[in-house]
Amino acid sequence: MKLTIISGRSGSGKSTALHVLEDAGFNCVDNIPVGLLPALVHDALRDNREQSQRMAVSIDARNLPHDLQLFPEILISIDRMKLDSEVIYLDALSPTLVRRFSETRRRHPLTSRTLDLHQAIETERQLLENISDIADLTIDTTNLKSPDLVDLIRSRIVERSDSGMSLLFRSFGFKFGVPVDADQVFDTRCLPNPYWEPQLRSLNGQDQAVKDFLSDKTPVNEMYNDICIYLETWLPRFEAKNRIYMTVAIGCTGGQHRSVYLANRLEQHFSKRFDNVLVRHRELGLSAESDRETTT
Repeated sequence: MKLTIISGRSGSGKSTALHVLEDAGFNCVDNIPVGLLPALVHDALRDNREQSQRMAVSIDARNLPHDLQLFPEILISIDRMKLDSEVIYLDALSPTLVRRFSETRRRHPLTSRTLDLHQAIETERQLLENISDIADLTIDTTNLKSPDLVDLIRSRIVERSDSGMSLLFRSFGFKFGVPVDADQVFDTRCLPNPYWEPQLRSLNGQDQAVKDFLSDKTPVNEMYNDICIYLETWLPRFEAKNRIYMTVAIGCTGGQHRSVYLANRLEQHFSKRFDNVLVRHRELGLSAESDRETTT
C-alpha cells in the first residue's frame, strides 16, 4: 500500500494536488484529523481491494494544535505498519499567499477577530512546522500556475517509478530568489554570460546558438563535470538512506542562459542513471501575470 500525505499552507495548492491524485486513482481523504490517521491506515491495510492500495490524505492547520505537534510520532507509528509512505508539503511566499486570498476573496481558515490575514498565514506556518520539517518533498508554488502544478504532481508523484529516487533539476535566477524546495544549489554566475553577447541576449539556454556558445567555454565544461562527479558520488548515498525526492537547483543571474543550459545537460546525463529524472526552468516564459495563481 502507498500512502501520500499532502500538507501545506492554505492557498499553496493542496486541493489541486489532491484532485490530481484522485483523478489518478488514489483513494483520497481531505482534511483528515491527524489522530485518526493510524486507524484509517490500519483499516485500509486490512482491505485487499485494489482501490485501497493507493491512498492520499490532506492535513492542514484546521487540526487541533496538539495533534499537529504529535504528527512526527504518528508518522513513525504508521511507518511501523510496513507501508510505503511519503509526505508532500506545498508552500509559497507569504506575500503570494496574501495576494491569492485577496484576489479570490476567500476567507483564510484561521482568520478571526484577533487574527488578520497576514497573522493567520504566519500562524499557519508555525502550526505546520512539524510537518514541513520532515517532508519528503517540498513544492514551492510561488511561481506555478495551476496547470504547472498539475503537471508537477503527475510527473513527480503519480508517474514516479517505484524504483529509485525522483530527481529534479530546476534552473532559476538568483535575482528572483533561491527556490525554497531546493535540496542542492549550484551557483553558475562565475561562468561566461551569453547575456553580454548582443546576438544571444534575447535567447535562452535551450537555443542552439547559446548552447554552442557555452559548450565551447572551458569553465562551463569544468563546472558541469564537477557537478556530475559530486552528484554521482552522493546521490546513491542519499538513495541508500531511503531518500525519495531530490531537487537540484542550478542558478545564474536571470535564469535564462547558463542555468538552463546546465540543467538540461545534467538531466540528459542523469537520465541514463536514474529512472525518474525531470527538468524544469522556473524563469522561462515568466511574465507579468505569472504570479497570478489559481492554485488553492
